Amino acid sequence: MKEFRGKVAVITGAASGLGREFANEAAGLGMKLVLADVQAKALEHAADELLHRGVEVLAMVCDVRKGAHVQELADSAIARFGAVHLVFNNAGVGVGGLVWENSEQDWEWVLGVNLWGVIHGVRVFTRVMLECAAADRGYQGHIVNTASMAGLLNAPALGVYNVSKHAVVALSETLHHDLQLVDAPIGASVLCPYFVPTGIAHSHRHRPEELLSEESITASQQAAQALTEKAVGSGKLSAEDVARLTFDAIRQGQFYIYSHPHALGAVEERFDAIVHARSPADPYAATPQIRELLKAGIKRRR
Repeated sequence: MKEFRGKVAVITGAASGLGREFANEAAGLGMKLVLADVQAKALEHAADELLHRGVEVLAMVCDVRKGAHVQELADSAIARFGAVHLVFNNAGVGVGGLVWENSEQDWEWVLGVNLWGVIHGVRVFTRVMLECAAADRGYQGHIVNTASMAGLLNAPALGVYNVSKHAVVALSETLHHDLQLVDAPIGASVLCPYFVPTGIAHSHRHRPEELLSEESITASQQAAQALTEKAVGSGKLSAEDVARLTFDAIRQGQFYIYSHPHALGAVEERFDAIVHARSPADPYAATPQIRELLKAGIKRRR
């Protein structure tokens, strides 16, 4: 997809972080926007700012865990703008802690947003986009699924998040192959950012009441939260930078999108261990101080 002006972009998790910057970048390129988020006030604020810039915007509160919400989002996008060309399945949340200490509610919440949100986005919007393509010979579309470097690596004390993001990478790769199988004029990408200053470290503030864990917060969960806040907050690459490089990748038809290519060394070590049937490679081998901070935090709080 190379032409953006006048086209329609759908963005989940659009009220803040990467989603907000995807919206800004798309607006600057002359796109019409469909913004979705569970944060009603933040979404309203984002939409108002864009409307004041003269951007055509449809904003909808949408819980991507629920297929009916995503279907309503798609139906509303078509009703308002008549087509969808670019989809960012971007909404994401996270929890940490030793994997056996995460509650059932932790798993339901993170997999619901990070994985089922993308599943619903792919299932619903790919069909919509194929219908748009059938009605327009010149149609070009693209789907970007936000995963993470945690979809290619397995850092300790992030098991729930790792599982969700690995699944998004697998889903995205399969989507790429399936679209090619039917010669669809729709590209696909998976975005794997590393530590970028966004609000994901505080996503628990928007956790649904019915999925709040009744179990006590453990030492490992506290340590993982503290480390995540520090790592995300210290990121040198901004969400705006990531949005810009993502649109560049869309233009080039690039599938894997990385914010921090230097982290691929750890990915290479992981796959080398798989190929040679060795124990999993340490994702913190190049930064052992991070592992030590995590270990110290767990011991200190026990």
